[in-house]
This record gives sequence, C-alpha cells and structure tokens, in this order.
Amino acid sequence: MSPKNVVFKKVCKDKSVTVYMGKRDFVDHVDSVDPVDGIIVIDPEALQGRKVFVTLSCLFRYGRDDMDVMGVAFRRELYLSTRQVYPPLQDRDKSVHTKTQAKLLRKLGDNAYPFFFEFPDNLPCSVALQPAPNDIGKQCAVEFEIKAFSAERQDAKIKKRSAVRLMLRKVQYAPESQGKAPSVEATREFVMSERPLHIKASLDKEVYYHGEPIKVHLQVTNNSSKNIKNILLSVDQVANVVLYSNDSYTKAVDIEESGDTVTAGANLQKTYTLLPVLANNRERRGIALDGKLKHEDTNLASSSVVKDGILKEVLGIMVSYRVVVKLIVGGMMGSSEVGLEIPFKLMHAKPETVKESELEEELVFQEFKRSYLKGMMADDDEEEGNVSGGDDMAPKEK
Repeated sequence: MSPKNVVFKKVCKDKSVTVYMGKRDFVDHVDSVDPVDGIIVIDPEALQGRKVFVTLSCLFRYGRDDMDVMGVAFRRELYLSTRQVYPPLQDRDKSVHTKTQAKLLRKLGDNAYPFFFEFPDNLPCSVALQPAPNDIGKQCAVEFEIKAFSAERQDAKIKKRSAVRLMLRKVQYAPESQGKAPSVEATREFVMSERPLHIKASLDKEVYYHGEPIKVHLQVTNNSSKNIKNILLSVDQVANVVLYSNDSYTKAVDIEESGDTVTAGANLQKTYTLLPVLANNRERRGIALDGKLKHEDTNLASSSVVKDGILKEVLGIMVSYRVVVKLIVGGMMGSSEVGLEIPFKLMHAKPETVKESELEEELVFQEFKRSYLKGMMADDDEEEGNVSGGDDMAPKEK
C-alpha cells in the first residue's frame, strides 16, 4: 500500500485562519532539532484588513492557573518566536522549506502561506508530571504550541475566535548505537562473619525501548554467616525539576518481590524480568510522562539526553532510570538491607521513516472538530480557538 502523508488541519472560530501541519512530533537529535513547518490559509473576507501572525512557544508550567496569587505566576515562557505570515514579508516561493509545504501550497491555492521555525538547542523535551485522579487544573509540564491569529498588529490583544492553537511535542529517540551493557557489583562484610557477601547484577544492554521487558541477571555469592530472607527488585524513575527548585521525585514504576532466599554459604544465579509501563502506573501522582496530545496515549517519560555544554538548569524536567536490587539480610539483631543500583536509559525506538520523495501526491487531512458546533462547552484545558468533539465526532485528534 502506498504511504499517505497525513496533514493536521485546524480552523479558528471566525474562519479567518486555518493551520495545516504535516506532523506534531519533532525530534531532538541532540546535535539538532527537526524544524517546525506548516501552512496558514487565510480568508481575506473574514480578515477584514487584519494581519496574520504565527508563534512557536515553549511554556514550563509548575502550578495550576488558579494558584496565581499576589502577582506570582506559576508558569514561565521559556521561548517565544513570532512570524508575520500575511501580508507576506517575502516572496511566497522563497518561504518554502520542505516538500510537504510545496505540496500543500499547490493543493490549497493562492490564499495559502508557509511558515517555518527552527528550535534553539537549549530547550527541554515535552515532559509532564501525572496528576492524581482527583487533581484539578493544569499539570506541571513542559509544553510546546503553535498559535496562529489575526490582529491589527503583532502586539494587539488576541481575540479567541480569531486564534487557533495546536499543541506540539519535542521528543527524543534512542541512539542508533548502544553503549556498554551496565553491570554493578557490591561486597558487604558483616560483624561476626569471617567472609563477605558478594552481589553482581547486570543488564543485557544500556538502552531499552518503551514496553520492552528488562532482564536483570543477578549473581549472589553468600560466603557470610547471614541468611538472605528475600530479594526485591524495582525500576525507579527519577525526575528532577531543575528549572525553578531542583526538586527530585523518585518513583518505583515496577516492583518485584521475588521471595527468593539464599542461606549462609549458598549461591544464587537467576534472571528476573521487569516491565516499567504507564499502564501499571496510571493512578499514581507525580510519575513523569512524555508530553501528551489530546486523544492520544503516551508513555512514561523518556530518559533525558543532553547536548554537551547546555546548562541543565534551563531544561525543565530531567528524567533518568535505574534498576534497584535489594537483599534483605536476616540476623540476631533484626534485618538489614544490601543493595545496588544499575542505571539505564528508557527511550522510544526510532520509527521507520518514509522519504518525502516516496510519499504519494494525495494528502490525507486530519481535521479537528469544534465542540461549539454541537452545543458543547469547551474546557479551560482545551486548545484556544476550537476543541475536539466527543467520541461520536470523527476524525479525532492524534
């Protein structure tokens, strides 16, 4: 079957501006970031002489909107870039940067105008902390957005019915080359025991994909006089909110209590399997997630990979993972723990790409329905200008 080029379409309420974009996920390759490109279609009659602008913004939100008190805003704009699209400031053909834009211009006619942004290399990826089921308001998150609007001038007050917003994601994929498979060893000596306890734990590789089982190879050489009463394994997610407070949140996203024992003088060699997935953590507050688009599922947040020389303090939420192994050691004075940690990366597998030259000429449009057309009221969380409809309204936003 020939590949199809899906194009996302969204129109503002007064029909003056429509946004078309070929994708909503933009990849951070560490050394570079995919540029943001699209098309704006204007309705000259609905514009009534107004100009059209488009902005790309990155917002870090670390509190609910209703917590803005005494002039303190619980959100920070990390990046904002604005382009005037109409009237165009240069020849339309000179503003075309991609083949998708060129195809859309041929299809959409003379009232279509391209826009193009390049990300700076010091912006964070899309990450959000999962709220509890009974939480209200907007979650702590790094969010990206394209907004197109019509106004008399760039700094004029924007009317909601003349603006359209489309959420984007900045994501990272696993590197093509794997690093050295991680392995950690620990030795523990005990009082009244002549010989030590030795533990070695290793993984098969450094980088795992979302939804991929993690095999932990454990070797225990118990030459001590102590008995090991239980072995616990977990995958810990560590989310550091580095932008404003350097808060750190550690959450076990998968746990296995094996019940295995190792008596004094005995050995154990065994492989355990862990599976950290969002499906098992949906009710837990504070779990870091990849940025989410409406009507589309997401994953646990990917490990953060940072370009050398970039200040981590501006990167919003940094995420890392580790396997934790704990041995519960029994004794006359009670139990104690012996443990070790194995760092690894959890990331998206790089998808198969289709060359633009191989895409068929026909473009498939994914249109966003406006709830007000069915008499529905928009939530505060909904994207300004129009929102997706209910389950009976298709096609839905991806």
